[in-house]
Amino acid sequence: MPIEIRVPMLAESVVEATVGKWLKREGDRVSVGEPVVELETDKVNAEVPADAAGVLQQILRTEGEVVRPGDILAILQESEALATDVQTAKATEEADGRATPVARKMAEELGIDLREVRGTGVGGRVTREDVQAYARLRQQVEESVVQKAEEEPVPPTVSMPSPPTVSVPSARAETRQRLSRRRLTIARRLVEAQNTAAMLTTFNEVDMSAVIALRTKWKERFQQQHGVSLGFMPFFVKAVIGALREFPQLNAELQGEELVLKHYYDIGIAIGDPEGLVVPVLRDADKMTFAQIEQAIAGFVEKARNRTLTLEDLQGGTFTITNGGVFGSLLSTPILNPPQVGILGMHRVQERAVVVDGQIVIRPMMYVALSYDHRVVDGREAVLFLVRVKQLVEDPERLLLEG
Repeated sequence: MPIEIRVPMLAESVVEATVGKWLKREGDRVSVGEPVVELETDKVNAEVPADAAGVLQQILRTEGEVVRPGDILAILQESEALATDVQTAKATEEADGRATPVARKMAEELGIDLREVRGTGVGGRVTREDVQAYARLRQQVEESVVQKAEEEPVPPTVSMPSPPTVSVPSARAETRQRLSRRRLTIARRLVEAQNTAAMLTTFNEVDMSAVIALRTKWKERFQQQHGVSLGFMPFFVKAVIGALREFPQLNAELQGEELVLKHYYDIGIAIGDPEGLVVPVLRDADKMTFAQIEQAIAGFVEKARNRTLTLEDLQGGTFTITNGGVFGSLLSTPILNPPQVGILGMHRVQERAVVVDGQIVIRPMMYVALSYDHRVVDGREAVLFLVRVKQLVEDPERLLLEG
């Protein structure tokens, strides 16, 4: 009995997705609940499982194709007899069975034997790009042979034989990669942020001596008690919340001609991901302890690594913190995360010579950057906000006491 594998309802705000990668090929056996295909959405990737056990009879949507909830992705056949028929058909098709329909049609038009084409698709399947690459290579080889035949032979010397002259086509290799839906969304939102907001950035530097001393004193006990290490992020989360309380227009959203001030603190934490930056949200971060912040961030990193972040993890947020320092960045200009009007950029800690009480001393310093929407935040407030963050981070015991 044939069973249709359809695009599930993804989320309230997600109306379409892109077919990312087929995890099974036509003719493969599939167990109940086993992922068959991966879909890419604006925010997260989602695997579509099989509702029944059987054999994947037909794939109807190719990788890179845009689909919507309810669209049929593939046909699954529960019958054991059909499973045998599919395997037999694949065996008789030789190389054709491991090629996409588009690749087979292109190969037929170009007179290419698919058995000679190396597949780079899922399970070694031959794709359109593989056929195109083979056709280009074949043309280069043919041109090389013709050019070599037209050349006069060069007689080798007796004492020092010369290597044969071979004409190499002057072609440089290129690889085309389809951008994931997440990368396309990131690109669109970054351009949107620059085109819709009057974005400015102000900078300052923070003496990290007190934070580093506090971490050194308590890191072992903190690790033993809470199961996570004590990093810099909880200090900055708490300092940002303290500054947001004093400058609430940075914890706001511009809606038409109204500024919506948020009286809660959902802090987005930017996390690097192989497919692009993701920003999961610490909800009610003002009510979280240092340990809870570190545990939540560790959970987000693990989810990002396993590609299990949910839309709920990523939605919302009133202000964002990004730490380019973990990648070695000394100074950068963070871009706003719309519709938020402020984002704080942390950077690498570097020992520098600074003047303290008229004396030149070596201190571990960090540059910090605040990008803000100048439509609703004046330069004065932005500078004072960043100064307040600096003051709070440089006095971490006060942060611990005040929570």
